Amino acid sequence: MRVLGSNREDVIELLLPVLCDSKSTMEVIGQTALALGMVAISTCHGEVTSTILQTMMEKSETELKDTHTKFLALGLALTYLGKQEEAALTIEALKVVGNPLGKMAATLVEVVAYAGTGDVLKIQKMLHLCSEHFEVVKDDPKIKDKKEKAEHEKKKLESETGIAQQSVAVLGIALIAMAEDLGAEMALRSFSNLLRYGEPGIRRIVPLALGVLSASNPRLEIIDTLSKLSHDSDAEVAHNAIFAMGIVGSGTNNARLANMLRQLAQYYHKDANNLFMVRLAQGLVHLGKGTLTLSPYHSDRMLMSRVAVGGLLGVMTAFMDVNGLIIGKSHYLLYHLVSAIQPRMLVTFNEELKPLPVPVRVGQAVDVVGQAGKPKTITGFQTHTTPVLLAHGERAELGTNEYTPLTPIMEGFVILRKNEEMEE
Repeated sequence: MRVLGSNREDVIELLLPVLCDSKSTMEVIGQTALALGMVAISTCHGEVTSTILQTMMEKSETELKDTHTKFLALGLALTYLGKQEEAALTIEALKVVGNPLGKMAATLVEVVAYAGTGDVLKIQKMLHLCSEHFEVVKDDPKIKDKKEKAEHEKKKLESETGIAQQSVAVLGIALIAMAEDLGAEMALRSFSNLLRYGEPGIRRIVPLALGVLSASNPRLEIIDTLSKLSHDSDAEVAHNAIFAMGIVGSGTNNARLANMLRQLAQYYHKDANNLFMVRLAQGLVHLGKGTLTLSPYHSDRMLMSRVAVGGLLGVMTAFMDVNGLIIGKSHYLLYHLVSAIQPRMLVTFNEELKPLPVPVRVGQAVDVVGQAGKPKTITGFQTHTTPVLLAHGERAELGTNEYTPLTPIMEGFVILRKNEEMEE
């Protein structure tokens, strides 16, 4: 946790040999790659990217089908978080890697490189990927002829590759569009279409994408959609929808969501797996007793915390194979959420760093960019005394002229200085 996003060479040198060690299992390799990605996040670190690429290329076809290989792809992608065109060379290099991992990794690197940019062309490309149809091909023991068997294996590989690519594309739409409200609204419309007409593999990922799109922002239409999906006949859709309810309401103490989850706990009282998801979601809704958030945006939603996005992505990637990983033996992957947790309270201190209760006005934030004069930055405010909690889309401003803040953004921990003009 201490070194996430620090790009510390000593930590990277400690982790790199694990990738090349022949004794390492795919699970260890996957988690090491993810750890490297989180340490060197958004740095395009040459040694990390080349070692992960080399590891991918050296693996056999059976090893590439292991569910933990997706973390190799994610570790590689995280080093290019938000770097846009700088990821182009790596995407080209991934064409050498065998499928299904190669194409899935290339798509993942692309969407992560454009995370939070709102790039319409990339969203269009991902939607185009989702529109393709792939038949689920299962093993057929009746096929004895070698030629037929090879043809069958080829079809199966194509199908697995397409489904893996589509899963990443769905998550990618949310990842690219989450930065601004208009893009998020458009993505929401696209997801409702994908739920209606998409393949089963796409439907399983849509709840997770909704969670990423609206982390710690329990919007009514998203809660209702997830509530419907939590009773879906496909168990994986239900698991992901229940978990996404937790992500959407994380740290908000939302009464409506808490009530829905209590009803779900009664409904699924005999189903251990779904009940595990419900308990998980209930814990997330009351995250830090309502004082914490999983939203990766801070400073009036102007800046994106890259480590927080990486943590959210780590968990969402694990939920792509919820039965094999989260419900299986790798439930420890849920701890990746810790890197996305941030306080959502406003606490004020004096210059000696002692708590200083002052009146503040808390209301809905108003976009005042480009407006002349000194327009009001909040609307419909209420006056509270610090410390106060700030919900999604809320902003605070000092309600007294006695102090001046040392930061232009009233969020998190703020140091106040005595206003000398007032004293005079």
